[in-house]
Amino acid sequence: MIYKKTIEVIIDLYLILLRSDMALLLVNFLHQTLKNMKKLFISLLILCVIACKKNPEKFINDRTDSTEFVKTDATKVTQVEVSKDEALKQLNEEIIQALKDKDYKRFSDFIHPEKGVRFSMYAFVNPKEDKKFSKSDFIKYQPTKTLFTWGTLDGSGELYKATIDSYLTKWVYSKDFATGQVAFNEFLGKGNSLNNLKVIYPKADFTENYMKGSEANAEMDWKSLRLVLEKLNGKYYLVAVVNDQWTI
Repeated sequence: MIYKKTIEVIIDLYLILLRSDMALLLVNFLHQTLKNMKKLFISLLILCVIACKKNPEKFINDRTDSTEFVKTDATKVTQVEVSKDEALKQLNEEIIQALKDKDYKRFSDFIHPEKGVRFSMYAFVNPKEDKKFSKSDFIKYQPTKTLFTWGTLDGSGELYKATIDSYLTKWVYSKDFATGQVAFNEFLGKGNSLNNLKVIYPKADFTENYMKGSEANAEMDWKSLRLVLEKLNGKYYLVAVVNDQWTI
């Protein structure tokens, strides 16, 4: 009887120990699982943070906005350039037409009210020797027979003297520039004389009216008429009339 009881106690103790081991194993398993889940949670949290920082949808939107801004900015620049070219084109046509029609009263309306207008016989602008008129002097002397010295003729070295009317008709508008090729802030006629227009007028705009030379003269009888323009109070005015041609 005692032996039987003893056996039963031993069996009970064994079962208790067995249950304890299972419990310990279960606790260990749960603990390890929790640790792994914690690591997984932290990993997922890090990935979420990175994903927020590199939100693909926002990145695309930012790039689109930037592109649109550049396009908008470029469009503004283009519009400014177009407006400028249009203004120069219109003014060039009006001045050329006034010269063609010999409407010098109309021509005087384009002269810069503060700087006046300078006439250069050739591409090289000589501020000390080239003839210059204020707007009021041009209006005063244009109808008269007063002779002015405009410069020195290439080749002969003789002084070129003429009235305002004669100089504008025979020298400035010596060809029908209204039918010529037009460029803005670009030189078309390129001869062998020094061209210092951009040095003398670094901040000015200019138009060039170019007449191509004839084949009979190997195209060396080309001529250009350049109109130099500067702004005053938002409006363009004529500050210089520069002729150019092939020189000896």
